[in-house]
Amino acid sequence: MRRQFPWIFILFIYAKIISMQTLVAKGTVVDYILCGRFVVTMDRDLTLIENGAVAVRDGIIVDIGPEEVIAKNYSGQKLGNSHKLIMPGLINTHTHAAMVYFRGLADDLPLKEWLEKHIWPAEARWLSPDFVRDASELACLELIKAGVTAFNDMYFFSDETAEVAKTFGMRATIGLGILDFPTPGGKNPDDYLKKAEDFIVRWKDSNLIKPAVAPHAIYTCSQNTLLRAMDLARKYRIPVHIHLSETEWEVKEAIKNYNKRPVEYLHSIGFLDSSVVAAHCVWLDNNEIDLMAQKGVYVSHCPESNLKLASGIAPVSEMLKKGVKVTFGTDGAASNNDLDVLSEVSLAARLHKAASSDPTVLDAKTALKGATLWAAEAIGLGGITGSIEKGKRADIIICDLDKPHLTPLYDIYSHIVYAMKSSDVETVMIDGRIVMNERTLKTVDEKEVLKKAEHWSSKIK
Repeated sequence: MRRQFPWIFILFIYAKIISMQTLVAKGTVVDYILCGRFVVTMDRDLTLIENGAVAVRDGIIVDIGPEEVIAKNYSGQKLGNSHKLIMPGLINTHTHAAMVYFRGLADDLPLKEWLEKHIWPAEARWLSPDFVRDASELACLELIKAGVTAFNDMYFFSDETAEVAKTFGMRATIGLGILDFPTPGGKNPDDYLKKAEDFIVRWKDSNLIKPAVAPHAIYTCSQNTLLRAMDLARKYRIPVHIHLSETEWEVKEAIKNYNKRPVEYLHSIGFLDSSVVAAHCVWLDNNEIDLMAQKGVYVSHCPESNLKLASGIAPVSEMLKKGVKVTFGTDGAASNNDLDVLSEVSLAARLHKAASSDPTVLDAKTALKGATLWAAEAIGLGGITGSIEKGKRADIIICDLDKPHLTPLYDIYSHIVYAMKSSDVETVMIDGRIVMNERTLKTVDEKEVLKKAEHWSSKIK
């Protein structure tokens, strides 16, 4: 045995050398190489790479560059081709996922009547952990199909939504709705806040779920409730999600009750800071916009819901001019009636040109920032997603550009905002995992999700 040892050792070293030479020839091994005609990174410099590629390993973006360079330096499973677009996943910054089961239940009504006479009674009758779990499955299915890789949710039975999002492989920021009056989700402010903190503690270390605090609105939460909610958010350093200035009625109520407009009221009690995601923000005056800009408040603009409920048109051009970062939400599917963020972006980019009589307002690049980079920042995920950059998690979508409505192609940003449809999204990667490929979900049984939805709808109607 001693005589053979040197030969065995030499053979071992030789095999290692051959192996290392092969590795160098093939390049560093990664899990995936995503290739496309365009890589739209949506980083702060809006870096655009034509005929580019992205290397992904262990859920992390390890390199980005021209396809020929990435192909030389890395080896791995290749996805995409010269007819594809590679871009960050879209982010929905305001929704109530489980309300998807109330889609179309009560349409063509003003917000107050829609809520008080239809939605709240339906919730009182049907809301339960089972309802929220099954409805959240349908919502996650719809979101992924629309190229959404993360969403910001406010509703009840938050553990159910979180578990579903995790099962689907989705990223989500989730807050339990907090109010002053009883609902199926809680009895009183003490009960809501305790449940909210319990949820935070359970999920604060999750890699996909980020807890938030979600006081519903200034007209459903007292000053004490709002401040306790903010204290909770600051304790755990997490986002705050609130409805704000959605209707003219809300503004009139604030003036009557506090002698201040809604944003002024929140500022006066020390509620506003950069952790706040304010949904809607339709009825703002110039002073309120200044306050929001000073405090770094993020806005979740929901144009389809605002138009459908005749709530009004948010002053987006004024917000952008003053430095407020405007992101996009769908609201719940009960008032929209879908969860398609790309549709919101496209509508908003057109709507505010007409509203301001200025065709340069909300250009395509700015609009797309609101659905990616700024959206990730708004919901506390800016360090890990929202753009394609080295070191960030791989939340990426691949879209097919080989379509009549995307031909010819002169400006990719213009195409994404004004011509592309959510159905053009073919592949969705979240945290480096393929959750949809060629329009088919890989993490769940789509037919079972739709079957559950039909079962619930037959009971509700």
